[in-house]
Amino acid sequence: MALLRSAHLDTMYQELPLPERFQAARDDGFDAVELWSWQGRDLPALRAAADRAGIPVCCCDGDGPFSLIDPGQRADYLAFLARSLEAARTLGARGVTVHADALDDAGAVILPPAGLSPTVKLCSLYDGLAASAALAERAGVDLYLEPLNVTVDHPGAFLRDTRTAAELVRLIGSPRLRVLYDIYHMQLSEGDLCGAIRRFAGAFGHVHAADAPGRHEPGTGEIAFPRVLRALERSGYTGYVSFELFPARSTAEAVRAIRALW
Repeated sequence: MALLRSAHLDTMYQELPLPERFQAARDDGFDAVELWSWQGRDLPALRAAADRAGIPVCCCDGDGPFSLIDPGQRADYLAFLARSLEAARTLGARGVTVHADALDDAGAVILPPAGLSPTVKLCSLYDGLAASAALAERAGVDLYLEPLNVTVDHPGAFLRDTRTAAELVRLIGSPRLRVLYDIYHMQLSEGDLCGAIRRFAGAFGHVHAADAPGRHEPGTGEIAFPRVLRALERSGYTGYVSFELFPARSTAEAVRAIRALW
């Protein structure tokens, strides 16, 4: 299988201290690792742990408490993103994840001020992404725009479907702006995973994977992962599938389920 596997170190291997998770992921055969927020972390030490293990950091989160859909937060958003891009460079990560909405530390949507119409939100999202892509081009780091589910994890999220994300990416046309297709989120939000992959995979830059419902390893929910991964391969996608999942019982069992797919 041509797809590359990544382990998300903020959801897997939680039985180990963070610096030790890099080697554990490498020992389990992963091609890369991923992190959520870079804030409050010793980035040079994490880069050193990755280098010792011989495993790259493929992605980290790029935004925080500021929103792309609120034009009044544009300057603060871009200033925070610039710091995230520098953090990614320190970690050696090739990309950062961005969202339409501001998210708190628990991932909940921070709703924008009342009175912003859907038109204003969409136009602000376009303009903010275009400005963000320009920053990313100068930094040499990719941006991955992630739609979220609103049924379980992120009620109130503005960007919740693959088509809108892919069309924004194509309209802006930056080589540094791509879609982050999250198999778990999109199963909950829209279903038709293989159909969406066939239509929009040309805009994908990164993929997240967890079963639904539950957000655990493949085989614990309803998603037909072999079919979904074949659809990604047939679409020509050759990037990372990053397992952003919470093991149902143990990381070891989750890793066995992931290995079975390969």
